[in-house]
Amino acid sequence: MGFNQTEEQALVIGIDGGGSKCRATIYAADDSVLGTGVAGRANPLYGLTHTFDSISRATELALQDAGLKAGDGKTMVAGVGLAGVNVAHLYQAIKAWQHPFAEMYVTTDLHTACIGAHKGGDGAVIITGTGSCGYAHVGEQSLSLGGHGFALGDKGSGAWLGLQAAQQVLLDLDGFGPATQLTERLLEHFKVNDAMGIVEHLAGKSSGCYATLARTVLSCAQAQDEVAKAIVVEGAEYISALAHKLFEIHPPRFSMIGGLAEPLAPWLDKRVVDKISPILAPPELGAAYFARQQLGFSS
Repeated sequence: MGFNQTEEQALVIGIDGGGSKCRATIYAADDSVLGTGVAGRANPLYGLTHTFDSISRATELALQDAGLKAGDGKTMVAGVGLAGVNVAHLYQAIKAWQHPFAEMYVTTDLHTACIGAHKGGDGAVIITGTGSCGYAHVGEQSLSLGGHGFALGDKGSGAWLGLQAAQQVLLDLDGFGPATQLTERLLEHFKVNDAMGIVEHLAGKSSGCYATLARTVLSCAQAQDEVAKAIVVEGAEYISALAHKLFEIHPPRFSMIGGLAEPLAPWLDKRVVDKISPILAPPELGAAYFARQQLGFSS
């Protein structure tokens, strides 16, 4: 990709990191994309070293895609939106990192997703991907909900759907729960024959591993499997309630972001679905806007 010296001086890199992947995009002053790179998960709740490695790798790939040299990141300002940095000590650890940029400004992935979705304007967002959370900003008011992380929260997320499915399948295999299509699907997914085979594949694994089962749960729910339907309905009811809570501060726009935003829509409260507006820009551009704002530049 080509660019001139004037553009190069104005380059900003926007980074969006979550439980499944980290995406870095280099933007020129006019918001045109010069290069993008994607690496592994970047949620410091699951390891700072892994988070730093993913940010660095995504940045390297974005620089390559833009036709820049490996060290050129040191001349750029980075806006970084990460899951997990709502935990104070993790935010401080990220801030203290000897990062590969000229300057780095960090906030939550929720914040940058909201900035991007509404292109700097007021609004609300719900992220439904590996995890789940909601955020709204209207005037001087802001509201952040969920984002408590896998096992403690993330209800209605991909990881939560996968965990619920695995629990129900293990109950079925042990003879304590109702029969479900999920059992055959998970045994096939992991290429195992019994409950302990599933345990071997899932015990101690990350949220991203459980999230890979979400589409299977949704597929079985659509096929009218009662166990899968109950899981999806419970998750969708939570996401709908999350939206209604955000609506209490009257955001002018509302968007849903993440891999489950579209497949969950048929299960959500119609009043929520009717309010969904398209995303105006991706979270990475929201992160770039955030960096510009910290520098005192307009988006």
